[in-house]
Amino acid sequence: MTVDNSLTPTIKVSNLAISYLTRYGFVQAVRDVSFEIKQGETFGIVGESGCGKSTVAYGLVNFLGRNGKIVAGDVIFQGNSLINRSEEELTALRGNSISMVYQDPMQALNPSMKIAEQLSETLIAHKGLGQQAARKRCLEMLERVYMPDPNSVMDRYPHQLSGGQQQRVVIAMALLNKPALLIMDEPTTALDVTVEAAVLDLIEELRRDFSMSILFITHNLGVIARIADNVGVMYAGEMVERAPVSDIFHRPLHPYTQGLISCLPRLGSSKESSELHPIPGRVPSPTNLPPGCLFEPRCAYAQEACRKAHPQLMEFGSDHRARCIFAEEIAKQRSSKRQSGPVRKTDHQSRSIVGTPSQILNIKDLKTHYEQSSFSLFRLVGLEKRQFVKAVDGVSLELSKGNTLGIVGESGCGKSTLAKSIVGLENTTAGEISFLNADLTVPLNKREITTIKELQMVFQNPDSVLNPSFPIGQQIARPLLRFNTVPHQEVRGEVLRLLAAVGLGEQYYDRLPRQLSGGEKQRVGIARAIAARPELIICDEPVSALDVSVQASILNLLIDIQAKLNTSLMFIAHDLSVIRYLSDYIGVMYLGQIVEYGPADSVYAPPYHPYTQALLSAVPNPDPDSEQVQIRLSGEVPSALHPPSGCRFHGRCPLRSELAPDGGKICEDQEPPWHDFGNGHRIYCHIPAEKLAALDPIVSAVVS
Repeated sequence: MTVDNSLTPTIKVSNLAISYLTRYGFVQAVRDVSFEIKQGETFGIVGESGCGKSTVAYGLVNFLGRNGKIVAGDVIFQGNSLINRSEEELTALRGNSISMVYQDPMQALNPSMKIAEQLSETLIAHKGLGQQAARKRCLEMLERVYMPDPNSVMDRYPHQLSGGQQQRVVIAMALLNKPALLIMDEPTTALDVTVEAAVLDLIEELRRDFSMSILFITHNLGVIARIADNVGVMYAGEMVERAPVSDIFHRPLHPYTQGLISCLPRLGSSKESSELHPIPGRVPSPTNLPPGCLFEPRCAYAQEACRKAHPQLMEFGSDHRARCIFAEEIAKQRSSKRQSGPVRKTDHQSRSIVGTPSQILNIKDLKTHYEQSSFSLFRLVGLEKRQFVKAVDGVSLELSKGNTLGIVGESGCGKSTLAKSIVGLENTTAGEISFLNADLTVPLNKREITTIKELQMVFQNPDSVLNPSFPIGQQIARPLLRFNTVPHQEVRGEVLRLLAAVGLGEQYYDRLPRQLSGGEKQRVGIARAIAARPELIICDEPVSALDVSVQASILNLLIDIQAKLNTSLMFIAHDLSVIRYLSDYIGVMYLGQIVEYGPADSVYAPPYHPYTQALLSAVPNPDPDSEQVQIRLSGEVPSALHPPSGCRFHGRCPLRSELAPDGGKICEDQEPPWHDFGNGHRIYCHIPAEKLAALDPIVSAVVS
């Protein structure tokens, strides 16, 4: 009988259950998961870390390791079951009919092999092509994924490529054999928002051109809204809701789905206009699941019936399923609450910081340059000129007491170097940094102890600053003892108070870092930073690696600490939604320079610097029905070793030829002027002020 491929799903998963053999016996990591993906469709799976998303993906091709096993259910791929298939049969499928793109491209790329060898290997193994034919196909595919200079890339090693280029190589490798199913496991999590937008554009285009089915796994709801046709929400190894993407965002029926959406800062929202609602608690361990509904311990709507019976996935319409016995009732309650809209109750107000007496940090024309190391013979004999990486190159900023200054930009623009220059972890080359009338351009070991006390930092990765051998209590106590914040006999009590302030109990005092989750470790880092009761805390990407619920919790914590202690914050991130939500003032950084600066409301509305406009347009919006203005930047961020002349953004600027004088020729030759738009809002650009003011608004298109 002839099968109609347009109606037959590419893959159909029915009641899938996966267990791992541990020292506790077999532990079920995934239970009762069902979904299907038709040809040309994208199915998104979303949920917090530990919910089983990646386990489902690996289970489809039984790539579970020696201790993993599919214990129930079925996986039908193109009409044939994949259960109990031999390793040889599965190997023939992997990379051929089914391909996978991983979160970290360096996990999929061999660092000791050139890109040409790694790409060709796929075609030689599965298609039997010769070296020349394989190289030609690989070049064509690199061009298809818009890889700049593909010939050169073919002869490079993975470490010689940027993160975005590495991800494009992995996508090209996955598509070489034109698979029927492409599995993508968090493929954009580690990418800048501009690169992420380009990769998502590419995935959409390739899906249409190749008529592929895609399984897309992520914790970013904005990405899910952008790319998925249907969505499965996973919690503690189960699929708790499954529906078309529009229903998931506009009519979520499970409290967990509602909770994930409530955690998100929207691009147009601020800490004064709205409040984030993190989900309390954490995902339970597979070895210690609660009775009844697995989400009951964290659910605000839980009732006695939820504790007694484990709910099944029930139908609410033809395509909508939810694992909650009170789903429709809860949806109605949420709809009535949403009409009023939550507003944060706080006395914190944004204040003008330009020229006010309360100014605590003033940076003028700061430069931090690194000498480029070279071991060439010409350098040794003095015939080669010394070269410097201009990581920070002429930055001027101000910050006043009690305010938050957000710094945003792509990777490599100098954000972290700016932060490290302020706290003394990098030596400055030129310029001024004045903090509470102290000169911060002096080396760290020459700073007064009082200055060090008043300036603390929260890092992106708490594991890099927490000693794995010492209990949490001792590590928080260290700054208390170092700065004599409280008498020695009161140190333990103060540590317990700090733990309570960041939402951790007394039981954490004697725990080691390995016993804490990522969000809990970050809370410890914040507790240690505020232990000295500093005037300024610098936060360098503190929430970029966290789940949305933990992120919301950390953002609320920082806002509450700021309100109680009147502490100033400098917050560095590449997520413009987070920056907008938290910040009073914003500096947009590009290749070592600030290109736009001003109050948050002003920076997120026209006039924009063209770079700011492109960043805003690239933010994934958690609303599948909104129409978003798309502005995509070409090329990579130039090298800070040899920055472009004139305006450093001119090579990637989408508005230069249309709006700048002389067709943009001036942008190549001359440094731009500063346009002052009042209220501290400044833009560094050759495009006339009146043309910048006439740009279309991005935020209104995103928020509507």
